[in-house]
Amino acid sequence: MKNTDRLWSKIVLAPSIILLAIFVYGFIARTGYTSLTDWGNDPVQAMSLTPVIKFIGLQNYTDLFTGGLNVRFRQDMISTLFFTVFFIAGCLGLGLTLALMLDRNPRGEGLWRTIFLFPMSLSFIVTGTIWRWMLQPQGGLNQLLHLDPAKSEWLTSRGSILSFDWNKIPLITAAVVAVVLGVVAFQAMRAGQRTRTLVAAGCAALLLVWALFVGPNVKLLPAPELHGFNLAFIGIIIAAVWQMSGYTMALYLAGLRGIPEEIREAARVDGAGEWDTYRHVIFPLLAPITLSAMIVLGHISLKIFDLVFAMTGPDNAATDVPALLMYITSFRQNAFAVGAAIGTVLLLLVAVIIVPYLASQFKTEEAR
Repeated sequence: MKNTDRLWSKIVLAPSIILLAIFVYGFIARTGYTSLTDWGNDPVQAMSLTPVIKFIGLQNYTDLFTGGLNVRFRQDMISTLFFTVFFIAGCLGLGLTLALMLDRNPRGEGLWRTIFLFPMSLSFIVTGTIWRWMLQPQGGLNQLLHLDPAKSEWLTSRGSILSFDWNKIPLITAAVVAVVLGVVAFQAMRAGQRTRTLVAAGCAALLLVWALFVGPNVKLLPAPELHGFNLAFIGIIIAAVWQMSGYTMALYLAGLRGIPEEIREAARVDGAGEWDTYRHVIFPLLAPITLSAMIVLGHISLKIFDLVFAMTGPDNAATDVPALLMYITSFRQNAFAVGAAIGTVLLLLVAVIIVPYLASQFKTEEAR
């Protein structure tokens, strides 16, 4: 009987597995291979029925990160980094604030919860269209705040702040990874995991030594190339936070409602005030929810496309992102190999966030 059930389960799952293997992993593999070729570098060969495609290895990736003609890609990467940071911070901050307000059981809580959650039910295309109208010079937000329409540059500003040299990217990356490994080593030490502590601390020390003595001498480009946060992204960030803050609110509210009242009472008995209770008891218990929300929001922000396309279109370089550049490169310029390389870079960035999180979750489930 068990063998029969197992056979039927395999038969039922087989079509889904085959389709998944072909249309997901097969296409990913094909995209990865295409990024290692010169398909589209010759405009004559790009749309030919029998194009002559040559294998060129990592040349497309080298050109993206160090080539003189790919400044836009590098600015898009920096723009995505800043967008991710501000988007996650805005969603977490606003979502937690709304959750704390609703946790006090205000009058009409169900109505307020529905209102806060409603934007999440919309697609990014709808959200982008709505906020594009609202941020027009004669739009609703300028009228509401009594701003000068002539100076309204929510989506068109060419100003930039927090600029830094692209040549510093290896140095900054090494320093950030070293700090993360240092935190991992500290947590492993507190948990009594000696091997993990030594490995993480050793890797962090090696990265810091590299950053101090080797990193300053590494030059990706022959001359400085400044990139920063384009102020035109402010309108897009506002729209994105408006849509996704309801999601984080729901997560935090579920976490707050799941904390037993006995824990709060025990903190009060020990003499903790309202702020101390939240700081030392409630917020630490919400840390896993914060991590999960950061993973989901980070995944969304790295591959954002539809919101930017709807709000500013594909030709506004000040609000360009890698996914939008991949679309332009592949389907306007017919540079399929370069577009595939940009897509592969995005896939790797998403994997860096998702894979470690999933691995840790699987280990936690197995430990239980």
